[in-house]
Amino acid sequence: MPVFRSIVFAAAISGLLVGLLVSVLQHLGTVPLIAQGETFEKAPAQPAAGHAHGAGGNGSPAAASVAADEAWEPRPGLERNAYTVLFNIVERIGFSLMLAAALILSGRPLGWREGFLWGLAGFLVFVLAPGIGLPPELPGIPAAPLWPRQIWWVGTALCTGAGLWLILFKRHPAAAILGVALLVAPHLVGAPQIDITGNPVPAALSHRFVVAVFLTTLLSWSLLGALTGYFGRRFLASPQSRTA
Repeated sequence: MPVFRSIVFAAAISGLLVGLLVSVLQHLGTVPLIAQGETFEKAPAQPAAGHAHGAGGNGSPAAASVAADEAWEPRPGLERNAYTVLFNIVERIGFSLMLAAALILSGRPLGWREGFLWGLAGFLVFVLAPGIGLPPELPGIPAAPLWPRQIWWVGTALCTGAGLWLILFKRHPAAAILGVALLVAPHLVGAPQIDITGNPVPAALSHRFVVAVFLTTLLSWSLLGALTGYFGRRFLASPQSRTA
């Protein structure tokens, strides 16, 4: 119980701090780009084939219009910003709990350096590897159906995590070969794609958004790992946790 309580406290503080920082970075970097992308998404629909972004993959403009009318979204301004900050904090607390559990189960000493390395691993597993095949997308960009993309994303994250574990912890030639194979396999299969005949979003805007997302998440994961390791060590070493 003392260990569990220490993990929860460390994750709560780390997630709160990183969630607030990420919210500021998003407000300065990605949010303005998303707002520009939304102007293309909400533009009058063109008759060109292949644009099924808002139609749930059925390609029906009428269905897309109905879905757009019925979909709830927070009002711009304070309400939208508040939901964004809340989501960022809750998400980072969850990721911090996962990192703390991984750190303890690995048997390695807690600390900000070890946490930083695990945070980088989290970035590789959950952001960079899936992002190679499915880069972050602005609103208005045509995309393949959701379910195939989600299945490929989850499979890529699992293969990347397993591959890194085999390479870094098994330290055996056969394990390293299998680990490399797992890292490469999802990209040989390829992410679900569609033929885009008329992308309304400028390529330069999409490129800026991808770079901004990758840089923000890289900072988020590395800092979250470092703080999780730091606070986890502090709470586990506190007199209260030793005597509880």
